Amino acid sequence: MATERIPRLIMKMSLPMMMSMLIQALYNVVDSIFVARYSEAALTAVSLAFPLQNLIIAFAVGTGVGINSILARRLGEKREDLANMAANTGVFLAFITFVVFAFIGLFFARPFLSIFTEDPELLELSTQYAQICLCFSFGCFIDIAIERILQATGDSFHPMIIQASGAITNIILDPVFIFTFDMGVAGAAIATVIGQWVSMFLAIFYVRKNHYVKLKLSQMRPSRRIIKDIYVVGAPSIVMNSVSTVLVSALNGILIQFSNTAVSVLGVYYKLQSFVFMPIFGLNNGLIPILAFNYGARSRKRMMDSMRYGIAIAVAIMVIGTLIFQFCPSLLLSFFNAGEEMMAIGIPAMRIISFCFIPAAFSIILISSFQATGFGIASMMVSIIRQLIVLLPCAYILAEIMGISGVWLSFTVAEVFGLTFAVIFFIYVYKRKIRPLEEPVA
Repeated sequence: MATERIPRLIMKMSLPMMMSMLIQALYNVVDSIFVARYSEAALTAVSLAFPLQNLIIAFAVGTGVGINSILARRLGEKREDLANMAANTGVFLAFITFVVFAFIGLFFARPFLSIFTEDPELLELSTQYAQICLCFSFGCFIDIAIERILQATGDSFHPMIIQASGAITNIILDPVFIFTFDMGVAGAAIATVIGQWVSMFLAIFYVRKNHYVKLKLSQMRPSRRIIKDIYVVGAPSIVMNSVSTVLVSALNGILIQFSNTAVSVLGVYYKLQSFVFMPIFGLNNGLIPILAFNYGARSRKRMMDSMRYGIAIAVAIMVIGTLIFQFCPSLLLSFFNAGEEMMAIGIPAMRIISFCFIPAAFSIILISSFQATGFGIASMMVSIIRQLIVLLPCAYILAEIMGISGVWLSFTVAEVFGLTFAVIFFIYVYKRKIRPLEEPVA
């Protein structure tokens, strides 16, 4: 963290995590690909349940980001005792969060989904999928918490193995439960949950061999100071990711006025774009411990060099993603057994929305500096501005003016606004937190 050449360090930290995120993207897409071959109603049901599934990831990843940031900073400061406390408290928080989500799944999943559809078949299918994912999310929460602990200690290889194990399990079990046992969307949810639990058990196995932190049941208890430090960074990340749940739910409400197929197209888009965005999030997660460690070690130059390389890599990935969405939309949609109506709606949708990819690359990397320096509220503000203040009203207004194309165009409008505010916040963070770290080299 302190001495290795920055390009090599970024590749060492981020490449396995980018691979992990690609595997996670595959994890998300596989359900929809198999479900689409079961029936279009099943695909629409999974798309309606996606916001609740995304809420699980938002809380798990947000808490993990907080654990990652505080743990890396304490290791950079060589305060191993506080690093251990942060890791154990983080796992405790993951368990408590699971309990809350299991309760939500039992009592609130169906009422929430009934807001968006009166079709009894869609409501039943989407409720089945959501309840299974929520009530058995223990594996997801513990797995992600431990992965972030491993990443904060500089181990980004084993998290990739952990992710791969869950994804492969899911891929194998999906057709078995969906088609062989004829369980449809419920089978897809069961396969997903089993994959998450496999990842969790493997994560526990690897963290027990880690030399930097020690997880012990006797130490997994609340610490007010550490919980505060975790959520100073983690809570804005939770809000930032949870906002997309509100966004997708509201967009589903707008799109279902056009057709059920339009909702399916949005669900397919979110699955497909994850192959482009997940590697950038992996890069972001790889940068956070590098930036946090060097922030704790007061090395401004290494922080800024890491940011420059990170932006260059992110933009290159997004350019490739944009080209694929522009020139191969019909191929992408064909993976989901798209019929004529889905092709008619989906092809222009993929092309229009993909213009948002490049500005998003800059925003995601800039956000990593906010999270690493403990200024997580800036991440939250950028997300709220982009998705709630701009995208959602813009989608509603442009849908009235331009029809369904206006909904797709609103994504790019929102990313441009988001990037503008990300730059403004970065200038503030640089002047207040990064520039004072050391004197410029003559």
